[in-house]
Amino acid sequence: MTVENHMSMKDRVFSISKPDFEERFTPALLLVPPFLLLFKKASLSLSDQRFYRDIDHLHLLLLLADANSKEMQSGNQTSVSHFILVGLHHPPQLRVPLFLAFLVVYLLTVSGNGLIILTVLVDIRLHRPMYWFLCHLSFLDLTISCAIVPKMLAGFLLDSRSISFGGCVIQLFSFHFLGCTECFLYTLMAYDRFLAICKPLHYATIMTRRVCNSLALGTWLGGTIHSLFQTSFVFRLPFCGPNQVNYFFCEIPAMLHLACADTTINKLITFVDIGFLALTCFVLILTSYGYIVAAILRIRSADGRRNAFSTCAAHLTVVIVYYVPCTFIYLRPDSQEPLDGVVAVFYTVITPLLNPIIYTLRNKEMKAALQRLGGHKEVQPH
Repeated sequence: MTVENHMSMKDRVFSISKPDFEERFTPALLLVPPFLLLFKKASLSLSDQRFYRDIDHLHLLLLLADANSKEMQSGNQTSVSHFILVGLHHPPQLRVPLFLAFLVVYLLTVSGNGLIILTVLVDIRLHRPMYWFLCHLSFLDLTISCAIVPKMLAGFLLDSRSISFGGCVIQLFSFHFLGCTECFLYTLMAYDRFLAICKPLHYATIMTRRVCNSLALGTWLGGTIHSLFQTSFVFRLPFCGPNQVNYFFCEIPAMLHLACADTTINKLITFVDIGFLALTCFVLILTSYGYIVAAILRIRSADGRRNAFSTCAAHLTVVIVYYVPCTFIYLRPDSQEPLDGVVAVFYTVITPLLNPIIYTLRNKEMKAALQRLGGHKEVQPH
C-alpha cells in the first residue's frame, strides 16, 4: 500500500461527520488496539506507522467521548426533582365526596388521639404502664395521619399531587419510622397485658417505671434504625423518570417501580426485613394472647372474665386491622394493582381512627377519665 493510498484513506476517515463516524467506525475501532500490537511486530514504513498512530489517537478520543457520554447519562439519572402522587383511583365525580370523607376521618383521628394523650397526661390515675403505652400509640397514630392524609386531601381538592424529591424522602422515612415503632409497640402492649393477667403478683415489680420507659424508648430506637435502613436503600437508586408514583404517598413498592436500575436486591431486602419484623411481632403477640386466653378461662368470676376479654379483644382487634393489610402489601412488592392503594388506606387512615374509638368506648377507666376531664362527675356503681 502506497503513501498516497494511506493519505487518501486518512483524508476520507477525517472527512466523515461525527455521527457517521460513530456509526460506521465504532465497531471496527474497538478492535484496533489488538491489531496494532500485531502491526508493531511487523516492519512498517514510517508513513504506515503514522497512519496507524492517527487511527489509535482517534480510538482514544472515541473512548474518552464515550466515557464522558456515559458519565453525563449517569448524572442525568438523578435529575428527577419531584414526583407526582397519582393517588387513589376514583371517578372524577367522587373527588369532593372522598375529600369530605377523608377530611372528617382526619379531624376525628387528630382530635381523638389528641384527647387520649391529654387525658393520660392530666389524669394521675392513668399513670400506669398500660396507659403510658396507649399514650405513645396515640401519638404515633396522630403523626402517621399528619404525614399522609394532608397531602391526600390536597390531591382531592386542589389537584396538587406534586411532591419534591426531598419531601418524598421525608415522607417515606417518617411513615416507616412511625409504622415500625407502632409495630414494636403493639408487641410491647401485648407483653404488658400478659404480665398483668398471667403474673399479676409480680407485675408491679417487673413493669417498673424505669423498665416501662426503657421499653418504650427501645421501640422508637428500633423504628429509627429500620426506617434509616429502608430509606437509604431505596433512595440510593437512581431516579431518571418517569416520576409518577402509582400510590397516594411515597411508599417502597411504588418507588421501586420508578428506579432506573435493577431493584431485585431491594425487593428481596424489603420482603425479608419487613416480613421478618411483622411476622416476629405478630407471632409474639399471638403467643402472649394465647397465654392470656388460657389464664382468663381459669377465672371463676364471669364479670372478671368479661372484663379481661373486653380489654384484650380491643387490643387484638386493632392489631389484626393493622397487620393484615401490611402483610398483604409488603409480601407482594411487585404488585401494582389499584386494590393495593385501597388496602393501604386501612393501616394509614383507618387504624389511627380506630385506636381512640376502641380504647375509649371499650375501656371503663378511660371513659371515667374523660368524664373527669370534661368536668362531669363520675357515676359510681351501686
